[in-house]
Amino acid sequence: MTSVSLTACGMTAPAPSASTVDTSADDTPKSVPEDEPQEEAAQPESEESAEPVKGARDNTPHVLVPAAEGETAYSDAKVTLDISNADDGYFIINYTGDNAKPKLQVTGPEGTTYTFDVHGGEETIPFTQGAGSYQVGVFENISDTKYAQVCAVNIDANITNEYSPYLYPNQYVNFNEDSDVVKLGEELAYTADDDLAVVSNVYNYLIDNVVYDTDLANNVKSGYLPDPDETIATGKGICFDYAACMASMLRSQQIPTRLEIGYAGDAYHAWVSTYIEDVGWVNGIVEFNGTDWELMDPTLAASQGDKFLKSFIGDGNNYSKVYQY
Repeated sequence: MTSVSLTACGMTAPAPSASTVDTSADDTPKSVPEDEPQEEAAQPESEESAEPVKGARDNTPHVLVPAAEGETAYSDAKVTLDISNADDGYFIINYTGDNAKPKLQVTGPEGTTYTFDVHGGEETIPFTQGAGSYQVGVFENISDTKYAQVCAVNIDANITNEYSPYLYPNQYVNFNEDSDVVKLGEELAYTADDDLAVVSNVYNYLIDNVVYDTDLANNVKSGYLPDPDETIATGKGICFDYAACMASMLRSQQIPTRLEIGYAGDAYHAWVSTYIEDVGWVNGIVEFNGTDWELMDPTLAASQGDKFLKSFIGDGNNYSKVYQY
């Protein structure tokens, strides 16, 4: 049995277990007699029009593709759990039943239970508590907040690369080879000499080009999932969207990135952490001063001075991670 509760900062907590042109007179073009051709003076190239210089780092996207190859931990008429690539840090659920609100619960070796809404069709679920045994259960809604268990299985994930779960797309960080967010990530990585520059370019793009969507934050429904391409196209989103966009771009550039969800004070919130070679996990950003990264949260950085958002997440010093995807 399980129920859904707690909404804040545009996030819904998971169910607990169980241009204008001036045309004034002086702007009128002046004609030039045909027998007196004039040579146009060369104009210095502005910084804005200068072609970007290719950085030393290869910015070719590398999108890992989750696959259901037929090794199943459980299969019946309603649900299939494919664990063919469990050692890469994920499994695929395919729900084909007719229940309106099915859910999936995953409890890992750390003892934390993750609850996912299931939408039908193949969905990629990450193993984010490292190598070990995971208890996986599928539930169907009976009435209100009451659920009945459909299946319960144990899955051993002998994860060979600890960063794999944070390189593949999944239900929360959803992208593919044709995604606009991947193409944008490639553009933003073009001038970078190293991974740290890629992270900086992506981070700065998001805080300069995506605004916080207070309407969505106030009306978001339970089960909301980010659509990184839509966020890039509309230029707006909630904390979940900022985090998913950043994670998608960095993962497609082979930079392990965790989408993290937890609390900023009393508000349910999302942000990212990323792994930089020779540095380790960078657990967040509010500001980058040239040396230190603190709390890699593009939502907060994009909203400095926004009293609405600050009322939720404070000064960035009171974060507490609960889940990572």
